[in-house]
Amino acid sequence: MKEVERKLKRIREKMSAERVSALRLRGVDWFAWATGGGDSTVAFNEEAGVAEVLITESQAWILTNRIEAERIRAGEAGGLEVVEFPWESQGPREAFVRGKAKAVHSDYPRGEEQGLSETWRELRLQLEPEEVARYRSLGTDAAKALTTALQGARGEMTEGALAGLAAQACWNVGIQPILTMAAGENRLLHYRHPITKLEKLGRRGMIVICGRRNGLFANVTRHVFFGPMTEAERRAQEGVLAVEAAVFRATEEGLSLPECYGALSAAYANLGTPAEVHRHHQGGSCGYRTREEVASPESPTNSRREGARAYAWNPSLPGAKIEDTVLRHPDGKLEILTVDPAWPTTEYAGRKRPAPDVRA
Repeated sequence: MKEVERKLKRIREKMSAERVSALRLRGVDWFAWATGGGDSTVAFNEEAGVAEVLITESQAWILTNRIEAERIRAGEAGGLEVVEFPWESQGPREAFVRGKAKAVHSDYPRGEEQGLSETWRELRLQLEPEEVARYRSLGTDAAKALTTALQGARGEMTEGALAGLAAQACWNVGIQPILTMAAGENRLLHYRHPITKLEKLGRRGMIVICGRRNGLFANVTRHVFFGPMTEAERRAQEGVLAVEAAVFRATEEGLSLPECYGALSAAYANLGTPAEVHRHHQGGSCGYRTREEVASPESPTNSRREGARAYAWNPSLPGAKIEDTVLRHPDGKLEILTVDPAWPTTEYAGRKRPAPDVRA
């Protein structure tokens, strides 16, 4: 059974259990999941795409307008039938849907449609073998893109210029750079989200990407120093490694997100910096969103031992942050996806972890 067929089987089992007769998946995340990596975007800031998936107990279609139909049919449909409608009127599309089912649920409900509970997300969190393969390829390419970008980094360039290098490197390997955040020595010390400005990098730089390909997200952070690190900077880098090692252990155990948050909180306390856990979110599960769920005391309490699952944790301290996209396998093995052998590493807690690129 192919990936899309297996997913339709899983989603119909969920529909049957919750007595859902028809499902409209409008979000670009659900569209990519249901089609095996199809892309329904035009503008990246739109969460609902230009095509949707309509699923009933026995059939499934992609509904879109005539502007997009040929493109969707050619490369984004995952084998599903594409039905096209006029772009200038919603009437024909809605009549088609009403002809298939009277009661409709949707991730982006409109009119009398009913919404979906958070429990539906679990379908996306457990990755199929084909998704694991796509994720490995994405992770490798995303890590190499950052290496390429930072090879061109210079202290006299602006944050915007560095972000541009990262975006170009992503596009060169077919990754959509949904976020490229660059920061220099001034702002990365003061802000946990130092959105890209036109300030010069100075003696150091940080680049963060959230890159999407086939609907899946790779999240990566790397640092470069244009001179020796200070003792305080070295301590901060080692500190985030310690916090990350704690949440990696919790992830391997398949603990719930609140329990992972607890491990993070305890690790910060062990460093003597207990307040740091509150100054930035620590990451969580990922996949078809940059973060499917952010770990907190209020996150879902179910264990995470079933299926292959992706995570992106990002512990931070003033001036230091570490972030890679990882995969937890059903046997508890943790696989780091965003690896480039050309990037400098350090050994910590039995793993090779990215070190800052120090150009002393």
